Amino acid sequence: MSLWRAVVLAGVVALSTAAAPVWADLKIGVVNYAKLMQESPQAKAAQDALRAEFAGKQKELQTQQQALKSKEDSLQRDQATMSGEQRSAAERELRDGNRELSLKVNQYQDDFNARQNEELSKLQKTLVEEVQNYAQSQKFDLVLADGVIFAAPVLDITPQVLSALQARGVRAPTASGGAATSSSGGAAASAPKAGASAKGAGGNSAPK
Repeated sequence: MSLWRAVVLAGVVALSTAAAPVWADLKIGVVNYAKLMQESPQAKAAQDALRAEFAGKQKELQTQQQALKSKEDSLQRDQATMSGEQRSAAERELRDGNRELSLKVNQYQDDFNARQNEELSKLQKTLVEEVQNYAQSQKFDLVLADGVIFAAPVLDITPQVLSALQARGVRAPTASGGAATSSSGGAAASAPKAGASAKGAGGNSAPK
C-alpha cells in the first residue's frame, strides 16, 4: 500500500469514528402527516363543521335545481299544445333560471373553498404544534414527515401523536352561517350542477 493511500484511508476511518457517536446519540422519529390529516379528531371535526355550515345553502341550490328540472319536464311534455308565445316565455324562464343557478353555484364553490382553506390552515397549525410538543416531551432530536423514502417502523411516532391529538380534544366549532357545503378531504361538498335545458319546438337548447 502506498504511503498516500494509507494516509487517505486513515483519515476516512478517523472521520467515521468521530461522527459515529454523534449519529448514535440522535433520537429520530418519523410521522405520517397525511394520516394525521385523515384520522385525527381535529380533522374530522373540521369536516363536520364545514358540512354543517354549508348544508343549508346546498339544500337551497338542490331545491332550485329540482324546480328547474320540473319546469323543463313540463315544457317538454306540454310544448305541442302551447302557443309560440307561451313556449318562448317558458324557454326564457328556464334560461334565466339556469343562469341564476349557475351564478349561485359558482359563489357557493368560492365560499366553500375559502372556508375550507381557513379550516385547513388551522388544522395544519394544530398538527404541527402537537408533533412539536410530543417531540420535545420525548426528547427527540429530529422528526421527519413528508419526503421520507423509507423508515423502519420503530421510528414511526404517528400512533403516539394521534393519541395525543385525541387526548387534546376538539373545541366545539362555531358555524359562521349558511354558506355552501369538502375537500380537504375531506370535507368537500358537491354543489348541484346548473343547467336544465329548455328545448322549444324548433329543438333549440337554452344556454346552460
